[in-house]
Amino acid sequence: MSPRQLAPSVRRVAIIGGARIPFARSDGPYATASNQQMLTAALDGLVQRYGLTEPGSVGEFVAGAVLKHSRDFNLARETVLGSALDPRTPAYDIQQACGTGLQAVIAAANKIALGQTDSAIAGGADTASDAPLGVNDSLRRFLLEARRAKTWGGRMKALAKVRPGHLVPDIPRNAEPRTGLSMGEHAAVTARAWGIGRRAQDELAAASHQRLAAAYERGFFQDLVVPFRGLDRDQNLRPDSTAEKLAALKPVFGLDHPGPTMTAGNSTPLTDGAATVLLASEDWARERGLEPLAYLAAYETAAVDFAGGDVAGGEDGLLMAPAHAVPRMLERAGLALADFDLVEIHEAFASQVLATLAAWEKHGLGTLDRARLNVAGSSLATGHPFAATGARIVATLAALLAERDAPARGLISVCAAGGQGVTAVLERA
Repeated sequence: MSPRQLAPSVRRVAIIGGARIPFARSDGPYATASNQQMLTAALDGLVQRYGLTEPGSVGEFVAGAVLKHSRDFNLARETVLGSALDPRTPAYDIQQACGTGLQAVIAAANKIALGQTDSAIAGGADTASDAPLGVNDSLRRFLLEARRAKTWGGRMKALAKVRPGHLVPDIPRNAEPRTGLSMGEHAAVTARAWGIGRRAQDELAAASHQRLAAAYERGFFQDLVVPFRGLDRDQNLRPDSTAEKLAALKPVFGLDHPGPTMTAGNSTPLTDGAATVLLASEDWARERGLEPLAYLAAYETAAVDFAGGDVAGGEDGLLMAPAHAVPRMLERAGLALADFDLVEIHEAFASQVLATLAAWEKHGLGTLDRARLNVAGSSLATGHPFAATGARIVATLAALLAERDAPARGLISVCAAGGQGVTAVLERA
């Protein structure tokens, strides 16, 4: 008897649907909501919509958060236990900064493609309101020294070293450890390198708000967004945004150089939120009478040397990794930028989107028709809860592709802290 084949042929991975809570500005409606509470609300929305309450309904849950308390060390599993999903559902955490949500989708998809599971849910959550505060490092060392002491005298000697200044907590900083610069300051360097002007940034930001508002008005998000804590749409949305109104805002990044262009209006705000996506094999979907929205066809990650590479020239800017990942992915897939009906670029900053487009053009991918870009709005309008953004984009793009009667293809590009990028291709047959 020949041995049973343990590694079956690769299967297509279907995107069945998604659910997220409305994204909120930090210190607002979700100020007292934890990552687990937000992620549970998004997960329960997905479970309810697709009837996933039966035992064994879903093979696995994978999700993560960037800003995590120590209590969140097992966030995905604790979320399952607090949700309507079968408590026997395995779960694990993943984290790759702003690419977390998309990497969670990829991790789940790989197991489905290899036949290790037939279905999975991927997602992410982040709260800037409930960011963890670290104990002052000197205080931490003194407390550890006291714990290790064998006598009361030794403990008291260690604790006697504590001074009032040691009681000040370590506040989380939006800065890269290698450079000390915030993401916004890094983006300002890249904007200068690529010659990205203020007007173009404000126009892109205004379009994001206008398109998100139009998508809500036509009911596009009815099956994607579940109300939470009094919100039924993204709090950051400004339907009346125009480039002229945004032009009145003062720059907040790149102030150390003449002519700064980046403002609070063309940059994403600190945001709280959570998002999930249901993935499955075609057989699993067919058995349940579920029509896939789209299929995950390809994905690629990349990283740049933002600390010592060609930063001044623009190639190694902190948020420029997708400019390298996408050409590699398209070459491997035998595709060109013109082959995509829709393109979703995470809008960390308007300048970063425009720099990415310029880099793709420089690398021979051609010029993108802006009518295909972020057609239902993106992070500048929705906000950006770091780990949730990738899942939001996957569900949104899949739903947009499903609206088309003919076969269609979509591209996803997500930049991330640490000079990384995660990209993917979605198709609808």
